[in-house]
Amino acid sequence: MRISHARLAPLAAATVTLVAAVGVAPLVAGPAAAAQGCQIDYLPNEWPGGFTATVRVAPGDTAVNGWTVTWTYPGDQRITGAWNATVSQSGGTVTARNAAWNGSVPAGGATEFGVQGTMGSNAPAPTGFTLNGVPCNGAPPGPTTAAPTTPAPTTPVPTLPPTTPPPTTPPPTTPPPTTPPPAGCGSAVLCDGFENQTGPTPAGDWAVVHPDCSGAGAAAIDTGTVHSGAKAVRVDGAGGYCNHVFVRANRDLGGLGAVRYGRFWVRHTTALPTDHVTLLAMTDAADGNRDLRMGGQNGALQWNRASDDATLPEQSPAGVALSVPLPTGRWSCLEFMVDGGTGQLRTWLDGAAITGLTADGVPTHDIDGQWYNRTWRPQLTDLKLGWESYGGAPDTLWFDDVALGTTRIGC
Repeated sequence: MRISHARLAPLAAATVTLVAAVGVAPLVAGPAAAAQGCQIDYLPNEWPGGFTATVRVAPGDTAVNGWTVTWTYPGDQRITGAWNATVSQSGGTVTARNAAWNGSVPAGGATEFGVQGTMGSNAPAPTGFTLNGVPCNGAPPGPTTAAPTTPAPTTPVPTLPPTTPPPTTPPPTTPPPTTPPPAGCGSAVLCDGFENQTGPTPAGDWAVVHPDCSGAGAAAIDTGTVHSGAKAVRVDGAGGYCNHVFVRANRDLGGLGAVRYGRFWVRHTTALPTDHVTLLAMTDAADGNRDLRMGGQNGALQWNRASDDATLPEQSPAGVALSVPLPTGRWSCLEFMVDGGTGQLRTWLDGAAITGLTADGVPTHDIDGQWYNRTWRPQLTDLKLGWESYGGAPDTLWFDDVALGTTRIGC
């Protein structure tokens, strides 16, 4: 059984994917039934009074052409908005139906949608996940229930405009609480909170490196600002061109295979600048050993390909608006997935998918049109965390609880 790690306010607990059988009205398109091997992952990002959640739908070994996902909130959660699905709620029961563009999911594939809502103090984990009426996540099948001819009254949920990325945090006056990392990192190949560091400078499993050129930047082990445990890595990133400093994992990560998932917690002090900056880099053996880079430009997060300087999203006003800033003064959880077999890339901030940081294999203007100006099949071999400035922007950053594996690890 796969566990989805998440924060449950006010209790700090892990969200698990759960099961139940619910009757579902048939879709007009006549969706194929889901197989017993289907998997539904519910990954929330919560704060006092509200939440967003990314829901990942994987039908298993049987493709579906049209899907309906249902679950039940045992507490007082209420959906107020959704993206990439049509969602309604009746009492505690939530019903989500595919959008026009994501109804067909192949065997072994997956799709995602998201919801936004409010909650009070009684907000236990949702239960009873089904796909087209079939219990998922390894649950035994429930009794056969005829589909109702008249659906029960439901409250429709407004659909958020597709050009607006889903919110990742409310507008709080104080930083929202952070989520402790999972107990371990599952099957992750790399799982490190820097607790085994014994000196003032990263060593052992990590090395301080200065790709291309070095300058005034520095990296150190910090015990004063941490996400969990007693230690984190602090990077003092200097402004000005070519002040490059990173900590690099001292292991060959090329054996991860075509698909890699990454997760790290980061905190920084200065808002992302207009200039191009980098905070994560991975060497791409299929691209002349040039780096695939995550950082920022025009005040928002972006991916950048060093070989041709292609960006994700495109740096048009509409493209930048589909990304999000990296919050300052608090710990944020950044996740990514890179699929070298299909040339796809996905990104999550505090558990919420970022529209502008998604390369889905089909060129889309303002998002990944520039990214797919050539065939891209990355073969990533390492992991580096730190700071590259290409203008005049300095920053101080902390990194903690880093994980890399072949399946999503979560926050």
